[in-house]
Amino acid sequence: MYKLWLTFRSVVFWFFQIANTLIMSLPVLLGGLISFRVGLAMAILWNGANVWGLRFICGVSWKVDGRENIPDTPCVVLSKHQSTWDAYFLPTLFNPFVYVAKRSLLFIPIFGWALYVLKFIMIDRSSGRSAISQMCEQAADRLSKRRWVLVFPEGTRRPVGAEPAYRIGGAKIAEQVNADVLPIAVNAGEFWPRMGFIKWPGTVTVSIGPVISAEGKSASQILAETQSWIEGRMEEITVIDRFPY
Repeated sequence: MYKLWLTFRSVVFWFFQIANTLIMSLPVLLGGLISFRVGLAMAILWNGANVWGLRFICGVSWKVDGRENIPDTPCVVLSKHQSTWDAYFLPTLFNPFVYVAKRSLLFIPIFGWALYVLKFIMIDRSSGRSAISQMCEQAADRLSKRRWVLVFPEGTRRPVGAEPAYRIGGAKIAEQVNADVLPIAVNAGEFWPRMGFIKWPGTVTVSIGPVISAEGKSASQILAETQSWIEGRMEEITVIDRFPY
């Protein structure tokens, strides 16, 4: 009976997300055509509404530790990625922001158009070194405009407890641009599973680590330090098999 109740709440949230997207998509798109700041403000409202909707409908709240580690100057943010929740929540912490995302997302109606007007860094992974070069060039431009560059170094959502699969891209940006890295551990996958429909009530932990300096380090060294901190913190905040997925 309890699982049926959770399923009902998750269905309500699913409809809420659709309604929120239909309502907010036009302000985001039109605002983005007017100016980056206007479009971004609308996008953060869109994301925030989803996060708070999930909290009130499904009982998924959150806590953030390590806020004191957030530097005054925007840098490269490398975050664990288990759930759609991560993508909704991080922009509410780092504003103004851009994500590094795969170019194919641009072809998704409404969502992809929003990424375009918000000047996200879109990469074609099949382009190899050329993609890395373009990504670093665009990231340098966004950082010079005091925008946080948000990267999920594993590239896609990973199941809770899965072996880490970090990629070099985000660390390469830090190396090439000489930008600090801010590591983030987040266990949202325990409450909004990667391939699960039910949203399990509880409190997501978002843990912000100390800044990792890129000065004098290779991308491999930066990535190793980042992965070590994130995965070490994930071991502390993760409770595998908390819920019967």
